Amino acid sequence: MATKLRAQTKRRHSPTSERRSVQLLLIGIAVAFMAITLVLPLYSVFHEALSKGVGAFFAALGEKDAQAAIRLTLLVAATAVPLNVVFGLAASWAIAKFEFKGKAFLITLIDLPFSVSPVISGLVYVLLFGAGSFLGPFLKSYGIEVLFALPGIVLATIFVTFPFVARELIPLMQDQGTGDEEAALSLGANGWQTFWRVTIPNIKWGLLYGVLLCNARAMGEFGAVAVVSGKIRGQTTTMPLQVEMLYNEYNAAAAFALASMLALLALVTLVLKSVLEWRFGEEIAAGNH
Repeated sequence: MATKLRAQTKRRHSPTSERRSVQLLLIGIAVAFMAITLVLPLYSVFHEALSKGVGAFFAALGEKDAQAAIRLTLLVAATAVPLNVVFGLAASWAIAKFEFKGKAFLITLIDLPFSVSPVISGLVYVLLFGAGSFLGPFLKSYGIEVLFALPGIVLATIFVTFPFVARELIPLMQDQGTGDEEAALSLGANGWQTFWRVTIPNIKWGLLYGVLLCNARAMGEFGAVAVVSGKIRGQTTTMPLQVEMLYNEYNAAAAFALASMLALLALVTLVLKSVLEWRFGEEIAAGNH
């Protein structure tokens, strides 16, 4: 009897337990917040996209300018994401595995795109490669167009997305330490063998998460790309820019049809991340320790 009373007292005064009514209230607040900020906007996007029927939906996606925007978005993401993977691996390797002067400053630079408006980063590229700069006319003399062309869009996208891979890998690699690499080197492996056979398998899930997030941001970036692209219809408009142009022209159905593709990308990214965590949860947890 005394044991039962002690157990009841312990449950009653546990700092991690609450009354059922409080639990339901907190759950209700969380669900309501998610419904207002996430579910309803997504529902509105897909509802408006299909408001004129499935035929009109696919007709809007098949329109020439929409197809050009989709191709450009995929090309920019396919260029920016691999470059950010290379940078993220190199930066996280240097920060997590070595001690050097300027390490804190490098970490600050990696976080810079999180604190700088994308519009400001786009303006920086205008100053660097614009008509009044040194680099712009110099490159143009060799037939290289940066602003209002693919290179400028790629550069702007790289700037706003390069923290994602590095920021996913740095804490993971710091937590893992250098023990596995040192053991591989002591057994006769060279640097590249250690990197590909030890380091990459240890960080593969963190790397995959970083790539998913980086790709989603690259395909959805608006501010920086809007500044450097010039918004030339059918040439330098990515999907977000095309959505804005269609909406400003009061072509809401076509705008929401294209926007639904971006929303679908976000949902696919979330589902892939959740599936990976569910399917390989134990292995991911083991890789984080």
